[in-house]
Amino acid sequence: MVAAPSKKVLNTVVHDFEPGWETYTEKPGYRFLWVDLTFKEVKPEEFDGLLIPGGRAPEYIRTYPELEAIVRHFFEKSKPVAAICHGPLVLAAYGLLEGRKLTAYAAVAPDVRRAGATYVDQEVVVDGNLVTSRAWPDLPAFMREFIKLLKSRVK
Repeated sequence: MVAAPSKKVLNTVVHDFEPGWETYTEKPGYRFLWVDLTFKEVKPEEFDGLLIPGGRAPEYIRTYPELEAIVRHFFEKSKPVAAICHGPLVLAAYGLLEGRKLTAYAAVAPDVRRAGATYVDQEVVVDGNLVTSRAWPDLPAFMREFIKLLKSRVK
């Protein structure tokens, strides 16, 4: 299931790493043609895990109070949460990183540290119910660890 602030086509972007650039480049990505639920329609108790995407979405979606209630539910119930790239910005905005160990896109490291977490530069970090990775090149490790947590919960 995909949830967003509203039901509409989502235009994604691809952040890529080019030689000679100091940061990533941004190119048009996939058009996500379906959103199953708005944040207001989500009943978090019906879901086993939460994946927070990276890229530019986190700086935008973290402003929705409905999302905060969803994310808090997953932390309060110790359900699996995965956040990649800029995704930990959502968790930092809600005060959920104090005492945690995680990774994220390098430019997010100062935000993670200010939120009281320990930042580690590695492809994937698992800290309790939280799985984090730096960027799309880490997706195999990120998804492997998130799926492990989901399977352990569903048993």
